[in-house]
Amino acid sequence: MPGPHSAPDFKKFIAFGSGVGIEVGAKDLEVTAVRVRPNGVSVLGTATIHDFSARPAAEWGAEYTQFLRQAGVAHLAATVLLRRRETIVRQIALPGVAARDLSAALALQIDTLHPYGDEEVVSGWSEVAAGGVLIGILRRTALDRYSSLFAEAGIAVACFTFSAAAIYAAHRVPVAITQAPGTGFVALAGGVDGAWEVYGESPAKAVFSAEFELPPERAAALAISELRLEPGQEPVPLDRVLPAPRVNPVSNDLARRSLPYATALAGACPWLTPVANLLPLAERRSNSRAMYIPTIALAVLLLLACVALVVQSWWEERRYVAELEAEIAKVEPRAQRAVALDRQLIRSQNQIRLLDEFRARTKGDLETLNGLTMLLSPPVWTGTVDLTPDAATITGEADQAAPLLKQLDASPYFQSSTFVGALAKAGGNEQFQIRTVRRPRP
Repeated sequence: MPGPHSAPDFKKFIAFGSGVGIEVGAKDLEVTAVRVRPNGVSVLGTATIHDFSARPAAEWGAEYTQFLRQAGVAHLAATVLLRRRETIVRQIALPGVAARDLSAALALQIDTLHPYGDEEVVSGWSEVAAGGVLIGILRRTALDRYSSLFAEAGIAVACFTFSAAAIYAAHRVPVAITQAPGTGFVALAGGVDGAWEVYGESPAKAVFSAEFELPPERAAALAISELRLEPGQEPVPLDRVLPAPRVNPVSNDLARRSLPYATALAGACPWLTPVANLLPLAERRSNSRAMYIPTIALAVLLLLACVALVVQSWWEERRYVAELEAEIAKVEPRAQRAVALDRQLIRSQNQIRLLDEFRARTKGDLETLNGLTMLLSPPVWTGTVDLTPDAATITGEADQAAPLLKQLDASPYFQSSTFVGALAKAGGNEQFQIRTVRRPRP
């Protein structure tokens, strides 16, 4: 019979997971938490919940929750190993049946595999070597009792299974550290109810699993006979056929707690080593954070799409700006030429306005001189007349100079006339110098 780790070695590199196994006993619950990695198994912690059937569920449920928190696996749903005496285990051969048709083929035979008659049952199965199927059957009333009990205790359950399926799956967890034999073997473990759990594999029989209330030597002899192994073959402890833990607390005796250890291993990597699950699919709880992987993947894809959209917008904007700058560079010489022409036009307009103002000034000065000539008629005469755009300075002689100020202010040409300095007498006339302001022309 091929060894459990004869599968391609690449499976070792994807052996990642964590599991919590609970073995149900008559009075106690044995709990083990493990972490599986390609380089080996780490036992995170163990606990015993005493007298769970006699205590309030909320009380021992809080005890279990506290254990999970201390082990760092509070997010995990448990794999529960039911008592053997409550389950019926059958091994049937379905050669030639495709894997996708196994469920339908088993559904046709399920009523012939149990003695419960018309009583409702639940079942779970897993494939074993040589085209065989390992199937477990449980009364629906028993499942409902356990489901209600664990729900009342606040314990999330991913799987209810039985010992043969749990050991078969745990035996095949593909990690680096293993000590399982490669051919037929018989393994013994002391059960929580005082009986001996006997498990074996051989080329003649894919799986043998039974519980005996016999001395271990006698139980091993019966298993060796059933498996058609050599009569003198020595049985091994059950923990010897399971992957050896790389890290194990000193208080954890695997020889005594091998079944909850196997149950935790079976629940740690269900995609690599599927285990028979008696719990209907609709009632199963997620066993890890893997349920969030699709959501995380979609969120990552959405984030990437948003980033791609932002990058595309940024790229399109840069491309548009580059094209715009190229077009600007093409028309910029013409724009600069237009600006230069505008400046030249403004300069020419200013020059024209200055010329017009100069011509208008000359005309105004002539009109002012003509008016001044009429105002200062003989015997008044002027020596000099100094005209500026805003004022006029007149120097001359008159027989009486004082009336000239009033005469100038009364004219349409001047205002605010005053003498500059004192009047001087010369030959009977008065010499004067008048400063007057020119009136604005309409």
